[in-house]
Amino acid sequence: MAKNLMIQGTMSNAGKSLLTAGILRVLRQDGFAVAPFKSQNMALNSCITGEGLEMGRAQVMQAEAAGIEPQACMNPILLKPTSDTGSQLIVHGRVRGNYSARDYFHMKKELIPDILSAYDTLSGQADIIVIEGAGSPAEINLKENDIVNMGLAELLDAPVLLVGDIDRGGVFAQLLGTVMWMEEEEKRRVKGFIINKFRGDEKLLSPGPEMLYHRCGIPTLGVMPYLNVQIDDEDSLSEQLACGSRTQGDPGQVIHIVTVKLPHISNFTDVNPLVRYPFVSLQYVDSAARLESLRDVDLIILPGTKNTVKDMEWLIDTGLDAAIRNRVSAGCRIIGICGGYQMLGTGITDEAGSEGGGAVRGMGLLPVSTDFTAVKRRSRITGTIGSMPAEWRELEGITVGGYEIHMGESFCDEGAGYAFDPFCALSDGRADGCVRGRVLGTYLHGLMETDEFTRRLLILLGVEKGIDRERMEQAFGESESYRAFKESRYDILADAVRAHLDMERICEIIGI
Repeated sequence: MAKNLMIQGTMSNAGKSLLTAGILRVLRQDGFAVAPFKSQNMALNSCITGEGLEMGRAQVMQAEAAGIEPQACMNPILLKPTSDTGSQLIVHGRVRGNYSARDYFHMKKELIPDILSAYDTLSGQADIIVIEGAGSPAEINLKENDIVNMGLAELLDAPVLLVGDIDRGGVFAQLLGTVMWMEEEEKRRVKGFIINKFRGDEKLLSPGPEMLYHRCGIPTLGVMPYLNVQIDDEDSLSEQLACGSRTQGDPGQVIHIVTVKLPHISNFTDVNPLVRYPFVSLQYVDSAARLESLRDVDLIILPGTKNTVKDMEWLIDTGLDAAIRNRVSAGCRIIGICGGYQMLGTGITDEAGSEGGGAVRGMGLLPVSTDFTAVKRRSRITGTIGSMPAEWRELEGITVGGYEIHMGESFCDEGAGYAFDPFCALSDGRADGCVRGRVLGTYLHGLMETDEFTRRLLILLGVEKGIDRERMEQAFGESESYRAFKESRYDILADAVRAHLDMERICEIIGI
């Protein structure tokens, strides 16, 4: 059996995912076969594995840090919220159904065999498994049926490191208060604290760590600095959604991209490959007033969503629907991805109740309508962009890769009285997406990780903006591939873990 270590946090977004990835990377660099594991993940940011199974994006990121292919057994249970009180339940990468929070709470323990079988699969492949908890182990209202924090640590006999987020304040109260809610046997499992997201001089923390140790006998094994390493975040708590990226300099020499922050936004990391260039600025907007206040917008991205009908209703109710259409009428380009593509069409119907049911008109920018069924399409796939209208001709001939993950199917409206083109021809013979004028829709997540697509898209936008093409080509020539860029970020993260955590003691805790 593999040895293990569990990373728990005092709250959601304390930095568990990133620290898990960093420790995995360090151990991998030291020659160990490692793998991530999270028994239950609640997130709208998911991905499709090479097996055609669905799993949380955070465990995909961690698998990349570990230098291995993502497998659904790394995240056997995925909950994708469809409303404030219900989620789609995915087990071993396949949809099991939609459940209310109450119903799921009472059935959680029935999923323990699924969790253990997934862990056993990984245990046969790895020397060390680094396990990520969820939320906080001090959520006493959820403790009875816990399968993701201390309940899981007991099942897997895992030592625990507890992470506190000092950036939100009160880190010593977070750590001590969390431990105080634990049973004695659970406290004995906690082998160390990590203070995360610190800015400033570590000496100013004294005597906090010493007092923590005297109060509960648990040492602080390191203070991690606040890091901005451009590694994929997991869900709607991501700081990327609050600030995006900004570029200094002449606004006329910057490509301004806006992503709509939908209430049920999913796979927002699709846009990450666009923002590592010095001439690109990305902002998130969630109101018509915000969009209308922006003087310069070159591209709007309408991202994926886990509730297309509700989010389209929200666009209409907030006036963003009209504000977006006004921008497009004035010449702005727009790309819709998955649910965003569906909303660009003429109508969406969910009679099957796949995402909560209902029907709503679309934005009417593409001649397609979408019907939801109970069947989810899951596949990794490639495609080739064929003949494009003049507005997108720069993209012709590119072979792109990505993955499909949707329950709706979009169809050309009968009797459409205007010209349009599919976006690309897929390797399985199907056509994907729709292009009309300056509007483009596609079901392909991960599309912008294709370096050539991103390069040509930004050149298309930049040249139209008046940015020197040679300057942009030089920037692309000097940049590494997106894959290499991500690898370098994991190495930077590992360097920070080595510099700021007591890895020698952590290895002793693991038993290596």
